[in-house]
Amino acid sequence: MKKIFPLVLLVILALLLPACGGQQKSTEVNLYAWSEYIPQALLDGFTEETGIKVNYDTYSSNEELLAKLQAGASGYDVVIPSDYTVAIMIKQGLLDELDLSKVPNFANIYDNLKNPDYDPGNKYSVPYQWGTTGLAINRDKVTAPITKWADLWDPAYEGQLVMLDDEREVIGMVLTVLGHDKNTTNEAELEEAKVKLQELMPNIRVFDSDSPKTSLLAGDVLMGMVWNGEGSIAHAENPSIDYICPEEGCGIWFDNLAIPKGAPHKDAALALINYILKPDASLLITKEFPYSNPNKAAIELMKTEDPEMYDAYMNFTATNPSQADIDNANPVVDVGEATAIYDRIWTEVKGGE
Repeated sequence: MKKIFPLVLLVILALLLPACGGQQKSTEVNLYAWSEYIPQALLDGFTEETGIKVNYDTYSSNEELLAKLQAGASGYDVVIPSDYTVAIMIKQGLLDELDLSKVPNFANIYDNLKNPDYDPGNKYSVPYQWGTTGLAINRDKVTAPITKWADLWDPAYEGQLVMLDDEREVIGMVLTVLGHDKNTTNEAELEEAKVKLQELMPNIRVFDSDSPKTSLLAGDVLMGMVWNGEGSIAHAENPSIDYICPEEGCGIWFDNLAIPKGAPHKDAALALINYILKPDASLLITKEFPYSNPNKAAIELMKTEDPEMYDAYMNFTATNPSQADIDNANPVVDVGEATAIYDRIWTEVKGGE
């Protein structure tokens, strides 16, 4: 008995320690992400599997996310910033490094979407979805052969356009129409873009980044700039709504899962990120919000589980752009101090100055 007692005591202590000051596992996780972007079924599945409650708060632009975190907002555990915003957040020390050993489902991501320029080695982020920013057109109502962003300036479309409420995509599109770099820091070129955008304003009925498809489906507008997933949903509901990458080039973007510095529930954050990268969870995202999926295992599951969905996904420009469209696409990158010029122009144009 004397030999056994120390062993029994050690076992009892090992069982008691977690309840007496050991690291407590989180019971909730605070997610701050784009609106209309995460299926409730995914969140419910995560809670069912882990017992962790998800509190989901939303934003409608990278600038809104960035401003909130820069202002010192705390309490968020997982955010979904786009590529250039990840680069800014890394530079400003707003993100925690990821322990990828706790995200084994990262292996499901296509190799060509790992190790991006904006986050070498995926030290701070992993892919969530990616896609293009292009033109959605109601072909039943627009008979002209729309092929370019420049076509949007036609006076025939007065009050008939929806545009994303996204300064970098919209101003960047105008810059490409003018033949400039989408990410220029040249103030003279940006002032030229301001004038050109002011000329487009009479044609714009609404700015909407949350659900630009809504005005298209309601018949309030004829066409406009949308995210590819919004174009996919609109096309599914009304096949006459087409989606194209204009000749000047689509936008191209990559949204990512990341953990803000000082996240209060980091263990739950890593668990949620890993869960989202499961093939079946990732497929839920594509079923409800059909952007382009970076998860190879999810696409393979789609092929076997839902061949009809797979064919639709692979044969539609919005979800599966051609290599030519990808090569011609224009990403948004961090423009540093020139961001203030973009902010000013956006405010002035939308304010009618």
